[in-house]
Amino acid sequence: MCGRYTLFVDQDDLEDRFDARVADSAAPLEPRYNAAPGQKLPVITNEDADEIRHLEWGLVPSWADDDSGGFINARAETVAEKPSFRGAYESRRCLVPADGFYEWVETDDRKQPYRVALEDDRPFAMAGLWERWEPETTQTGLDAFGGGLEDDSDDGPLETFTIVTTEPNDLVAELHHRMAVILEPGREREWLTADDPRACLEPYPADELRAYPVSTAVNDPGTDEPSLVEPLESV
Repeated sequence: MCGRYTLFVDQDDLEDRFDARVADSAAPLEPRYNAAPGQKLPVITNEDADEIRHLEWGLVPSWADDDSGGFINARAETVAEKPSFRGAYESRRCLVPADGFYEWVETDDRKQPYRVALEDDRPFAMAGLWERWEPETTQTGLDAFGGGLEDDSDDGPLETFTIVTTEPNDLVAELHHRMAVILEPGREREWLTADDPRACLEPYPADELRAYPVSTAVNDPGTDEPSLVEPLESV
C-alpha cells in the first residue's frame, strides 16, 4: 500500500516539471516530509491538467452517505470494477506529485520504515483517482411544503483522492507486497485522458529507484520535518 509520502521539491521546480501552476485559490506549496491520509495535498486532475489543486487524501465516493472513511488506496487490478472507484476510473483521474514514499518492514521488535525514491529525489507522479462528494440537502419546516431545501452542512463539496497501487517491483517487494503506481513521465497525460489507461498501471522499473531506512519518527503523522528523509546509518 501507500500510506505516507514526501513532496519537498521547490514549488517553481514542481510547476515546471508538470507544466502546471498552483491554483490562485490554493495556498503556496510547503515542503512535506510526511504527507498522510486526511491531509489536503497537491494533485493535478483531468478536469484541469494545467492547475495544481489541494484535495484531501482519502477518496469518498460521490454516492457515500457521509464523508467519513475515505479510501487511501485503490488496487489497479480491480479499480475498473469496484463500485467505490469505477466512476472515478472512467472519468476522474489525477496525478499525485511526490518525490518519495514510505513502506514499513516487520522486524523482530518493530516496524522499520524505509523511504523509496528516485536516485536524485526528482519528483514523479503517482496514479490517482479523485471524487467530488456533496452534502445531502433536506427539506425542513415550512420549506418542506414549499419545496425549499436546506443544506445538512455549511461546507461545500468535498474533493478527495486516492492513490492506485499495483504489484511491487523487485526492489519494493523486499519491503511490501504492494506499491504505488509511479507513472512513466511519457504516460502521465495518457493516464489523465486515455479511454483505456490500463497500460499505465505497470510496476515502475526497480533499477530506477532506491530504498533506504529512515527514522521511526515518521510513524507519527504529526511529525513533518527534513530529518525524516535522512538515511539511517544502521538498523
